[in-house]
Amino acid sequence: MTSPAPTPAIRIRDLVKTYAGGKQALRGVSLDIPQGSMFGLLGPNGAGKSTMINIMAGLVNKTAGGVEIWGFDIDRDPRNAKASIGIVPQELMFDAFFTPYEVLELQAGLYGVPRSRRRTMEILEAMKLADKAHVYSRTLSGGMKRRLLIAKALIHNPPILVLDEPTAGVDIELRQQLWAYVRQLHAAGTTVVLTTHYLEEAQELCDRIAIINHGQVVANETKASLMAQAHDKVVVVRLDREISSPPACLAGFDARLRDPWHLAVTYDTRRMSAGRVLGALAEAGIGIEEVTTEEADLEDVFLRLTQHQAPGALAAAPESPHGNQ
Repeated sequence: MTSPAPTPAIRIRDLVKTYAGGKQALRGVSLDIPQGSMFGLLGPNGAGKSTMINIMAGLVNKTAGGVEIWGFDIDRDPRNAKASIGIVPQELMFDAFFTPYEVLELQAGLYGVPRSRRRTMEILEAMKLADKAHVYSRTLSGGMKRRLLIAKALIHNPPILVLDEPTAGVDIELRQQLWAYVRQLHAAGTTVVLTTHYLEEAQELCDRIAIINHGQVVANETKASLMAQAHDKVVVVRLDREISSPPACLAGFDARLRDPWHLAVTYDTRRMSAGRVLGALAEAGIGIEEVTTEEADLEDVFLRLTQHQAPGALAAAPESPHGNQ
């Protein structure tokens, strides 16, 4: 007898949000975020990601549907639902005249964390802010303020951490430090939900990804399954001569010059192979000095799913709350 599947960390059912004036931000979203996952929530600007996060945080009232956080319904048990999630917003929001230590102590008090169980200095140390614990927050750099927001989200030790564009405007070194710490949290069992415009981050970090467009879920799959949809491949050829435009022999191909010496041809691996591209060049008498290939990535899949999709056009898409297993 098989054991029942664990309760999702976050369960969203038929979630609708319509703002005053009729703008519909969410159009019946259903989504399960598994416990212990590193979950990517992606979508273009205005797709509905931040609205969904703000509903989970209790900052925006939903129009219809249901949300459960760690098994707690946000309507019937809002206190435990909020206690089960830590949210790092996009905006840098805190009192500029509080010190980081005071910010975290206040946050711990708001969540009812007893003084004996507070980890204020431990978290500041982890965020590399211990030496700034007692200076005004307004004096912190942008990267330090971003780390302070993460510290605030962690102060009540929630089992779920939501990071809404956490590395926007952050330099490469700090981004790497943040992800190293997030990986530690994830390895210790924290469920991490990430929204980001840096698709390479989602591709590297996440084990499952949902894509939202026009307030609807257009994909909800494991990263491997989603990446398998990337059928395009690029063959890059260094020629034996300079050319000013793609040769006529490649008229039926998606061919572009990267520079006078390098020609890039994109092709669908389901319909042809690189050999056909190279054969066309050889038949035209064009010499080839070097050949490299480039795989399609998450960006290609993302653009395919979001660029040409209009509201209401998703009815035929095979979407379940659990995605493809």
